[in-house]
Amino acid sequence: MLKLYVPKLEDYWYEQKLQSDPKTMIYNAGYDVSYYGYHYDTGCIDFPKEKWQDTYNNRIKNNIFFAYILDEDLNQFVGYVNYHYNKSDDRYECGILIEDKYRGKGYSIKALKMLCEEAKSNGLKSLYDSFEIDRENTLKVFEKVGFKIISNQTWKKFDKNVNGVLVKIDL
Repeated sequence: MLKLYVPKLEDYWYEQKLQSDPKTMIYNAGYDVSYYGYHYDTGCIDFPKEKWQDTYNNRIKNNIFFAYILDEDLNQFVGYVNYHYNKSDDRYECGILIEDKYRGKGYSIKALKMLCEEAKSNGLKSLYDSFEIDRENTLKVFEKVGFKIISNQTWKKFDKNVNGVLVKIDL
């Protein structure tokens, strides 16, 4: 049985664990971004304990939904989901991250559906995400949940252009 679990501050060790794992974070590598603790070569993000409280407060203040994906049968977290409002693009964007060792086990579709239900119950009308088009498994997951490609995009990754998509689901 899968459940979305909104973590307490003391549970942030799991987010720290995921963000420091190169196998889990490799999708995030190579972008020209300048936020605290980002590692260009691995995609990992430093998340020291002294940053937990600020992150927790920011999520509450900015109405960011963030939850761990809990496999109740295993009694283990297997990843996380989130959504937040992007002011510059005037839309709610979502994300899902499955820990490397749990990928390919069916968690993504179930968790993404649960995230969509959560967003809908909170009055959201749609969710968006964007990712590289060559992440075929990611695209399949989003399409199975009901997201549609609404535009193509291009980003720089490791100083080369990569093609991506913007996907949307109407809730």
